[in-house]
Amino acid sequence: MDRKTILDGNGAAAWGARLSRVQVVPNFPVTPQTEIIENIAQWKANGEFPGEFVPVESEHSVMSAAVASQATGARTFTGSSSQGTLLMHEVLYIASGLRLPIVMVNVSRGLSAPITLWPDHNDILDQRDAGWLIFFCETNQEVLDSIIMAYKVCEDTRVMLPAFINMEGFFLSFTREPVIIPDQKKVDKFLPPYQPKVFLDPKKPMAEGIGVMAEYPYFRQQVHLAQKNALNVIDEVQKDFAKIFRRKYEIIESFMMDDAESAFIILGSNTTIAKAAVRNLRKKGKKMGLLRIRVFRPFPWDELKRLTKGLKAIGVIDQNLAPGSGGIVFNEVRSALHEMTCPISDFIISLGGKPIAPKEFEEFGNFVIDSIKTGKANVFFQD
Repeated sequence: MDRKTILDGNGAAAWGARLSRVQVVPNFPVTPQTEIIENIAQWKANGEFPGEFVPVESEHSVMSAAVASQATGARTFTGSSSQGTLLMHEVLYIASGLRLPIVMVNVSRGLSAPITLWPDHNDILDQRDAGWLIFFCETNQEVLDSIIMAYKVCEDTRVMLPAFINMEGFFLSFTREPVIIPDQKKVDKFLPPYQPKVFLDPKKPMAEGIGVMAEYPYFRQQVHLAQKNALNVIDEVQKDFAKIFRRKYEIIESFMMDDAESAFIILGSNTTIAKAAVRNLRKKGKKMGLLRIRVFRPFPWDELKRLTKGLKAIGVIDQNLAPGSGGIVFNEVRSALHEMTCPISDFIISLGGKPIAPKEFEEFGNFVIDSIKTGKANVFFQD
């Protein structure tokens, strides 16, 4: 039976991996991700986790081991944060280039220097071109569910790519929320055992990742096409998940958008605070809405165009900064909506986890609403 309990985000991630019946977990501790590994280590010690628990000497080795285990046909899971994820960066391209459906949780944390333990999105957005699918979660329930769904998406022969499930460190990873742990039999029905058509087998020797010259563009194009295929597969998997588990997810979540004239576009757990601000603005008669991008890679260009059609102003919320350029999400959104003539403003907030309140989001919303009349967009940094 399903079981409702209280879990922090790290616990939810560990349960997502356990319910997915992962077979290999290469690992190396890094704050604020370590508790995921601690949970799985405790289950291993108790005899509750039958898979291989593989401590290694660095995050680079974690991803190298994950590539090796997944290439042999073993469903593989791991996690990291911040500098640890960046240390994996070189090997991330190998994982996607070899078309290995690894699922990894990134517990976002701001990058040093100076050192912080609190989150922003620069660590995960630095990986946006590595060929991995990228999902952003708002709640701990979504973390658990997204891991299960990600395996089904990634292992689909139309995709065969790895995926990041992203949550904010401490905001979600150490915050306890009500979470439904689904029945294992239901998960098994939804996510059958991994049965790859191609895998490394000592009885049938083969080479992977061999040197190419003139053919290289073909392989990169195949990763791109698989990313594009993933949008339809994600939609199918989310609908199947809703039928079995009664929880609905969208590639882009719409909030109070039915008659909205302006809207925020946002990622991650700060969405909850932004929703509170939208409700307050609605009470004051202001037609504000919100769109939460849940799937950042592949970027949902067509869906974003459809959902923003008719809006008179947009405010993009960036929990990141590309120095010398600005907000990363803002530039992606503006590219997708280049045909729109409405003002699109950028709000760069919560770098290094700096707290933000609904009142600040209301102020942002009021500027966006006012820009309908002024026609002026702007870039704002949180004070």
